[in-house]
Amino acid sequence: MKKKFVSMLLAAMMAGTMVAAVPVMAEESTEATTEATTEATANADLADKKVGVCIYQFSDNFMTLFRTELENYLVGLGFSKDNITIVDGVNDQATQSGQIDSFIADEVDVLIINPVNSSSASTITDKVVAAGIPLVYINREPDADEEARWEENGWNVTYVGCDARQSGTYQGELIADLGLDAIDKNGNGKVDYIMIEGDPENVDAQYRTEFSVKALEDAGFEVNELDDQVGNWDQATAQQLVANSLSQYGDDVEVVFCNNDAMALGALQSIEAAGRTVGEDIFLVGVDALSEALEDVIAGTMTGTVFNDHFSQSHSAADAAVRFLTGEGNDYYIGCDYVKVTQENAQDVLDMVK
Repeated sequence: MKKKFVSMLLAAMMAGTMVAAVPVMAEESTEATTEATTEATANADLADKKVGVCIYQFSDNFMTLFRTELENYLVGLGFSKDNITIVDGVNDQATQSGQIDSFIADEVDVLIINPVNSSSASTITDKVVAAGIPLVYINREPDADEEARWEENGWNVTYVGCDARQSGTYQGELIADLGLDAIDKNGNGKVDYIMIEGDPENVDAQYRTEFSVKALEDAGFEVNELDDQVGNWDQATAQQLVANSLSQYGDDVEVVFCNNDAMALGALQSIEAAGRTVGEDIFLVGVDALSEALEDVIAGTMTGTVFNDHFSQSHSAADAAVRFLTGEGNDYYIGCDYVKVTQENAQDVLDMVK
């Protein structure tokens, strides 16, 4: 029931918030996926199936939400909690590779992997496919050449996630919707911004960085990048980086783009420490819709965020695992949508994620 409510609420919010969205390659609706998986589960005994889950780093706020929801949903589908093993890659590819080897040796029935480095996907795929284990990638998308290999070879491999170009576009639109008169505090006719990026190897970080700025340009704004730094998704790192930028560029900083909410929360600490006020003389956006960030959007201390739907993604990943186990197979890309979050709908999203 909760999943149906979430899907309906997201659909309603997206109907009111989608503006000039980039194409998203969603192959099927969440509801259709649920019905198909429910039917499949009825014909399959999942309790004795072993599931291995690799998360790139447990300390990541979003992945904590994701893995918790994933485990709960898997249990709800009929998997035994004792047969679900979720491991922390501690943001180290060598560590994660060893964990994958252990799962293969343990003869798990399906693997769900959030890779530390997307560039390692081909190596991961080769060893998992060679072991005859179905593989579901989540959150960090392998490149197009890697995904093409799966289809060319007919492998039981898929990727479940959202198109990060959409999240970046929504970030840019959150700022563009304010209008140049509101943004241009120094009167130079431009949007002067600093960018705080996540892991530079992560395609989500790359696309959010690129498409947030592109959305402003597409809306007719002239932009001026004052600073672009790598915060690696980390709140404390972002806090220091933004403090440095504000010290260097002062009141010329009009917008702070952060590739995720954790970094946006760090940025907010530095903005307030510098005596600046979000919504008055500076604007701040993130991605993920963490509870604390949503509370800031409601309070006006964050301009907006983008809901990275961990419900839909984790459920779709589990559903894909079931379809592999029941022999139905999957598309090679299973997509979902982000949701733009402003003060108008932040409370609805907060009520849903709490």
